[in-house]
Amino acid sequence: MDPQRKRKIRLVVALTTAVFLAAALVYVSFSSSSEAKEPSDLLASSASGSYQVTGTVVPGSVDHNGDQLRFRLGDRDNVEENVPVRYSGTVPDPFREGREVIITGDYHDGTLVGDRDTLITKCPSKFSEEAQQNPDQVMITTPQ
Repeated sequence: MDPQRKRKIRLVVALTTAVFLAAALVYVSFSSSSEAKEPSDLLASSASGSYQVTGTVVPGSVDHNGDQLRFRLGDRDNVEENVPVRYSGTVPDPFREGREVIITGDYHDGTLVGDRDTLITKCPSKFSEEAQQNPDQVMITTPQ
């Protein structure tokens, strides 16, 4: 067989394999993601199961006793709709009342039991805090 033809065949096989692997990677990355629920979604459905839940820690609800952490998790916009959470594991340093958190766990009997070491604290952006405190003074600049 001609060496020129062998190179073309190898190139086509290599490119085909690369395209196939890239498509498989894109498929796996999109199919494995799941949308996080809010506490009101859990209350509305009342279905047991494993969920990733995002919300705000309700002020006055945190009870840290040894390795056990109990708190109530409310919607970002309305902490009145909230669910009790039981969690054991590593607690992030920025965890506190009023902070947004993400936790994965099993919801049954009206309580979310967090999986060990799945509690993630969202750190607030200093820019969003400034915008909330002084909405009239937020300046938008455009590059010139």
